[in-house]
Formats: sequence, C-alpha cells, structure tokens
Amino acid sequence: MGIVVLLGVALVAMVFFSAYSIRAYERGVVLRFGVYQGMKEPGLRFILPFVDELTRVDQRVIPLDIPPQDIITRDNISIKVNAVLFFRVIDPSKAVLAVENYLDATSQISQTTLRSVCGEVELDDLLSQRDDINRRVQDIVDRHTDPWGIKISLVEVKDIDLPQEMRRAMARQAEAERERRAKIIQAEGEYQAAEKLTAAAAIMSQESMSLQLRYLETLKQISAENSSTILFPMPINLLDAISKPKA
Repeated sequence: MGIVVLLGVALVAMVFFSAYSIRAYERGVVLRFGVYQGMKEPGLRFILPFVDELTRVDQRVIPLDIPPQDIITRDNISIKVNAVLFFRVIDPSKAVLAVENYLDATSQISQTTLRSVCGEVELDDLLSQRDDINRRVQDIVDRHTDPWGIKISLVEVKDIDLPQEMRRAMARQAEAERERRAKIIQAEGEYQAAEKLTAAAAIMSQESMSLQLRYLETLKQISAENSSTILFPMPINLLDAISKPKA
C-alpha cells in the first residue's frame, strides 16, 4: 500500500514538474541537458522533468526607456538626451541562445548608439531633424540586435535637456529673428506703398483736372475734422502760373 502511495505521489510530482502553460503571446524554448531541442507553441505543453529546461519568451512589442545620456554635440555643447525604443522578439531561440539577457543587451546598445549618433551632429540639427536622428538610431540598433532575434520597430527621442545659458541664448536668438522679420515686413509694405504712390503720381501728372479734384478732396477731409487750423484755399491755376518759368 505504501509503495502505491509513493508511486502516486511520484507520478503527481512528475506531471507537476513536466506540465507548462504557454500563453498565446509566448513561445517556449526547450533545452535538454543544455542542448537546444526546439520550441513549444502556446497551450498546455509537457517536457521531461529534471531533464528538460523550458524558457518562456514574450513576443509582444516591448517599450524600453533609454535613460538620459550626457552628450557633447559636434559644436561642443553639453546636453542630456533620453529616448524610448520599441522592439519585439521575432526568433525566441536566438534570444535565449545568442545573448545572455536580451533586455539588458538591447538597453546597453541603445544607450551607446544614442550617444554616438547625437554626438555626431550639431545642436541645431538635433533640434530640427529629430526624425533623421530617430531613423539612424533605429537602423544601427536593429543591425546589432538582429543576430539576437530582435526587431527594432521604433525609436523616438523624448527630451533634450539644454543648459540654462543655452536656453537664454536661444530665446534671445528667437527674439532677434522675430524683430528681423517684422522689419522686413514693414520695409516691404513701405516699398509697395511707394510703388503705388509713384504710379498714382504718374497718372495724375498726365491729367491736371485729376490733380485739382484730389486737392479739393483733401481740403474736404481736413475741414471735416475738429481742427483749429484756418485754411485759405488757393486755386491750382495760380500754382501753375508760379511754377511756369518766365520767358
């Protein structure tokens, strides 16, 4: 009777240690005495207890924060840059056999690549060409992690922390740029107004009657305002007579 109980307990223990439940987004990598045996698909799977070793590998997209990195740009400006990286394991066997810890390895290669790429460009390019920086970091990290069975799907630079004096300098630069644009717009407006006035003067100089009508219209506008100035209208013909040279 005792032997039967002992065998029953041993059987239950073997089932307990040999049964594994693998989720839909996981794959199980099986090693037998350290030798790769294959992968287990999702579901209830069994292995040889005390002989086989099963490692579950998550195949969902994993977000990985790249902590702030101290970077000196090409124009010798010290900044801090952090980013986020999205990746997934496409070959679970490589992720287990080719690298000790694929999460830590991906994080380390992402940090060094971010420092390298950002250090090769100037600050203005880093601020204005983030998409190019993201693509370059993604391509480099993807090439390094491909032997590990990992696919980098996206890299995004999140924050660029500038020194306080650099922020003040950029604020002054932006203000000077706004003033420059305002002066250009004002000069263009004056230039266009001068062109219109020149064209109007050329037309009015051809017709003396139009010049008289304009003179009378101006007098009407001035007299309509509340002004203490006394105007004495002078005939236009009199001005013509004065302006004509004597024979």
